[in-house]
Amino acid sequence: MGFQARVIVWDLATMDIKYELVLHKKKIQSLCFSPGDKYLATLGGEDDNKLVLWDMATGEAICGSSAANDSANIVKFYNNDAERLVTAGKYHIRSWQVDRQNRKMRPSECKLGSIKRVVNTVCIDSEDKFIYAGTLSGDVVCINAETHLFRGIGPRKKPFGCGVREMTLVDDATLLVACGDGTLAVVGTERLSVRRKMSEIKGRITSLQLNKERDHFFVGTDKSTIHCVCFADFEHELRASAHYQPIHCAVFPPDTPSLFVTAANDIRVWNRKTLNELLRIQIPNIECRCVAVSTDGKMIVSGWTDGKIRANLPQSGRLMWAINNAHMGNINCVKITRDGSRVASAGDDGKVRVWKVSLESQILVASWKEHHGPVEHLELNEDDSAMISASHDGSCIVWDLTNYHRINALFAQNQFTSACYHPDQSQILTTGSDRKISWWCATDLEAIRITEGSDKAIVNALAISPDGEHFASCGGDEKIKLWRYDEGEVSHIGRGHSGAVTSVCIAPDARSIVSAGTECGIFIWDFPQN
Repeated sequence: MGFQARVIVWDLATMDIKYELVLHKKKIQSLCFSPGDKYLATLGGEDDNKLVLWDMATGEAICGSSAANDSANIVKFYNNDAERLVTAGKYHIRSWQVDRQNRKMRPSECKLGSIKRVVNTVCIDSEDKFIYAGTLSGDVVCINAETHLFRGIGPRKKPFGCGVREMTLVDDATLLVACGDGTLAVVGTERLSVRRKMSEIKGRITSLQLNKERDHFFVGTDKSTIHCVCFADFEHELRASAHYQPIHCAVFPPDTPSLFVTAANDIRVWNRKTLNELLRIQIPNIECRCVAVSTDGKMIVSGWTDGKIRANLPQSGRLMWAINNAHMGNINCVKITRDGSRVASAGDDGKVRVWKVSLESQILVASWKEHHGPVEHLELNEDDSAMISASHDGSCIVWDLTNYHRINALFAQNQFTSACYHPDQSQILTTGSDRKISWWCATDLEAIRITEGSDKAIVNALAISPDGEHFASCGGDEKIKLWRYDEGEVSHIGRGHSGAVTSVCIAPDARSIVSAGTECGIFIWDFPQN
């Protein structure tokens, strides 16, 4: 509650920050520029609930006021008057008059009689005669903007499902309404009756934007999709998509730098250059925790929160085979040997297992329970003769994949999150909750060097470049760091994520780095060539 919520005003010409406006606490609920961009009105969240007017010439606050006795959800300026605006929310709609000389805003309550509604969105006609308010109850309320009196409500017989979430005026006679159940509807302003309806958009609609010609519009949803819709016939196409739950893993297929795969609430295959989604593999009500692609590119193997390992075809996403009860609880990592004949897996149960797989059968060939905590990461060496497992119990164990026994182990006061072999197989790189990155001799597992990977947060993942000259790290500090391997020094820092970064991978051609995080963001970074 004590944290300040910032409003950042950007200069679009230079993409520099023009103002940082700080008055609200915890959250900014809504904001709106006045006609001519003279003012900016900001509305705090439920705990703050203050309406503040800012001067865009100086970046200073002109005045502020409590938005209402109850929480407010939306603020909107009139179209032809920079000193009149509307706020609305729980059981209220208010029209405000700005008194610039006395640095005050004076509210007038809109009289709705016995009607009680929670307002989600507001729009005003081009002549500032009427205010239209979309409500959580699924109807639209019309108010006279001059007298502040109730004018009408609709549709009366069958309100929209899951409430009216967004609304905009196509013209003074036509409202475009978007609802929480994915419904789009055209509503006439005269009687607030539905003229046309479509219910094909998946997810709750969160935003609407008309194009300049007003013959098409864009729809954003809480499923992280953007659709382009033709207004005349409601024909639509998917323009952009992303994950809508935290991303756990991102990998490049071996020798394929043009594609990468991410795992979150589902599995998605992306084109690195066009950023288009090429394939989506979904299973209802469970999450994918890890993913790997075979060397020949003919199989995507994944581990899920239901304890199953699944293999899918990369073109169609069709299920090839599945291993039931591979682990108890989450499967945190899967790896495929280069010949595609074996799959290694590890999970929250502390077990490390190796499976001999084919299209006809999947046979358990080794199972080790020497870790006493969740195993977060597995890494195979170059010839698939050995594998290292990193666990929260403070140990990393090297396993023999020829005779299936333990070779060696290293221990530290740490919850290990990642371990990587150097391309020449001479060293192992580890990191974890102690925020340190450690270099180890691959033969005797003696520590060579230890350095601070982050000054304030856990390091979640590591990735070494194909030539072994650099490695990347990521973690809870929301940064991507590129290191010189031999010197152990940071050469570049990437900032962009707004949440903890859970995974990082370097392209096989060493031209780009992909990172993914808990805020559902996927970032593609250019790999420095100097």
